[in-house]
Amino acid sequence: MSSGPSSIGFYISGTLLLLACAMKMPALLRRRHDTLLQAACLLLFSAACLILLAAPESIVAINRLTQVPNAAAPLVYAMTIAFSGASLVLIVNWRSASPEQTRRVTRLVAGTYSLAIVAIIVLFWAGDASVEQITLFDAYYASTPYIREMIVTYLLAQAVAMMAAGTLCWRWSAHVHGSLRAGLRILAPAYLSIVAYDLIRLIAVAGRWTGRNLDFLVDEVSPQLAVPSCVFGVLGFALPLTGPRLATTARALRQLRQLTPLWKVLEDVPTPGAIRAPLPWWRTPPAVLLTGRRTALHDAILALAPYCDPTVRQAAYDADLRHGSHEAHATATGNAAMILVARERQRTAPEEAHDAPHTSTWRLDDLVHLSQAITSPIVRHTCQQYRHSQKAAAHHD
Repeated sequence: MSSGPSSIGFYISGTLLLLACAMKMPALLRRRHDTLLQAACLLLFSAACLILLAAPESIVAINRLTQVPNAAAPLVYAMTIAFSGASLVLIVNWRSASPEQTRRVTRLVAGTYSLAIVAIIVLFWAGDASVEQITLFDAYYASTPYIREMIVTYLLAQAVAMMAAGTLCWRWSAHVHGSLRAGLRILAPAYLSIVAYDLIRLIAVAGRWTGRNLDFLVDEVSPQLAVPSCVFGVLGFALPLTGPRLATTARALRQLRQLTPLWKVLEDVPTPGAIRAPLPWWRTPPAVLLTGRRTALHDAILALAPYCDPTVRQAAYDADLRHGSHEAHATATGNAAMILVARERQRTAPEEAHDAPHTSTWRLDDLVHLSQAITSPIVRHTCQQYRHSQKAAAHHD
């Protein structure tokens, strides 16, 4: 049997989930008693195994390897129930509730779904499933004693868990915001689509009981819901965990970009006593880069303090106000003009330094406004005036 597109989709999705689970393992080894993390790892692992084992090629391989016709069926169904139970346990531990209530519900869910897995195995060995079925097992054995009960057990167990999980996620999403709300809004329909998967298969099974052939629901319709539901379910759990970190990274990148004009002007300012070790951008988190950039800018401004002239700041401030800017913008323009002129004085007339202790710390917002004001026409005009005055003084001398 060659690997078709559906099998490739199963294998790609399952492998991605296994990689996500592997990334969580170091944290699990450090926090062995973290129930929430345990449930998250179990969810990822069971979802990955379920998708990998449910691929048509995997079903054939398991049957051939064990020499037992349809041995893959109880294995896939057991993983289905494990995934269902892990989903409920994760949501129960995720929500804010009393520790005792959380432990009680967790034990109840774990015990119930463990018994369901045992029931799946016992019913399979008690029944007769001697004719191999790769994709139509549920429909083909819908009327076979014990196998029939096994099929209904796994479908009902999954449907109940997914309905409960989807309902809890949707209700909870109304009381939260941000990436958590987005994750819950993805989880709810993902779980409810799995309920649809179970109902479609139950309809096909019931059709066999009444003498109707609805096998296409098992063979063609329901598989279209399986893989996307599992993948979107894991995405819904991952988004609240990665969302805040991604937001912090995006904010740091935006602020680094906003500070670029100021950095280009001040990066070569000598800063006696300050150690400025370059941070490689390819392996340094943006938030760390932002902290280093802010510190370096603050050190550069401190180094320029002896060359700062308040009259330059006041002239640029007044000029910006006359152009209709508000006070905060004019303040940033005045400071930018004073700092750029101080940079020129440090380069061309270092003897003009004066005692000007400057110990205040520039806030990040101040630095951003200062950087945005660097390109102001008023700042450029002020710097040009300073250069002209310096040339005129040199010519006069």
